Amino acid sequence: MVGIEKIDGGPRSAIVVGAGIVGLSTAWFLQERGVDVTVVDRAGVAAGASWGNGGWIAPGLTLPLNSPAVLRNALRAGWDSAAPLHIPLIADAGLRAFLIQFAANCRRSSWKRAMRANVGLNEECLEAFDVLTANGVDAPMTDAPVTAVFRTAQEAERTMTQLHELEKARQTIYVTALSGEALREQVPLASQAVTAGLNINAQRFVDPRRFVEALGRSVVVRGATIRRLEIRDVLTSGSGVTVYPRNGKALTADAAVIATGARLSQLTDRWLRVPVQAGHGYSFTVPVDRPIPTPIYLPDARVACTPYKGAIRVSGTMEFRHPHERVIPERVEAIVASASPLLDGARWAERGDVWVGAYPVTPDGRALIGEVSPGVYVAGGHSMWGLAHGPITGRLLAEQITTGKQPQALREFDPLRRSGH
Repeated sequence: MVGIEKIDGGPRSAIVVGAGIVGLSTAWFLQERGVDVTVVDRAGVAAGASWGNGGWIAPGLTLPLNSPAVLRNALRAGWDSAAPLHIPLIADAGLRAFLIQFAANCRRSSWKRAMRANVGLNEECLEAFDVLTANGVDAPMTDAPVTAVFRTAQEAERTMTQLHELEKARQTIYVTALSGEALREQVPLASQAVTAGLNINAQRFVDPRRFVEALGRSVVVRGATIRRLEIRDVLTSGSGVTVYPRNGKALTADAAVIATGARLSQLTDRWLRVPVQAGHGYSFTVPVDRPIPTPIYLPDARVACTPYKGAIRVSGTMEFRHPHERVIPERVEAIVASASPLLDGARWAERGDVWVGAYPVTPDGRALIGEVSPGVYVAGGHSMWGLAHGPITGRLLAEQITTGKQPQALREFDPLRRSGH
């Protein structure tokens, strides 16, 4: 930890750079502790991964990306653009450096360490959402199991093995096996190819855009200003921090939080030794003949389906590439090709609201949360679990900022660590 314990009650003002779930949650919980907050974002509230992700709040499924199996499957698939994890044939120097570190961390010890670290966030993530919705964040949440479906019992057993690893990391999980009529009742869209299912119970889902926009409104009602500004630099200066927009006057405050998702490295490279890479995911909406009551997970295809306005929101794939490269239509077709044999009654040809966005991925599977310079903090690198872990990250980081004491749950997310350490 960079700073020293605060003796005057902490900062009175803060600038949060980033208006996604992580940044806005941090702003909200800073306000709860009496801090005057300004939020700035280049594109506005919920413009990044907070908008188009699957909307799962699923602590029972927070398996880190850097598992040995993910690396094996990626290498086996080569550079197949239809693979669930796609690695481009040509990579720039930054991406090559990230991939080398990612491969080095795709070992059981690093993967299990990331799982244990996430459990510290999982324990309180649902409660953090409850605090927000009980105090002015007007957006519904639905309690529901996530139902994983499989062609064979052997496939279900492989997923159970992974879930047992989470249990060994002390994550509480309640799983119910499904088959026959119980499976068809739970998953009305299940095709005849589906023979087994697992209910991962006590999870939740939300409409992510609706939730993050409601969170933004609550932050404003509580006294914050949200400004559309692109920030070029954040520096410790004198007794506080200075935030420099690309255009206009500099902003000053006692503290600043950088929570810019997949763009985190652009403002933090001078401090961070763990790179943050954009991992692009896709989602789209599909009309269905029979609405589903709960989210559906297709583990082998790494595809998530969430109830959404009488249809389903389908999310999947992960590709490492430059954030400004074009959308690859074949990736959407690959999601459809992998999901359609398992789901009947989904009108794939009528899909709409196609979205591609960047998740912030670290090579060792752990987010970056904490102080990097006196008064300057970062919060990001949550990969696909930014929505689930956003509020608890904001709550714990606000505690650190205002007290100067690092919460126990944040110790494994030290932003100044080296990859894998």
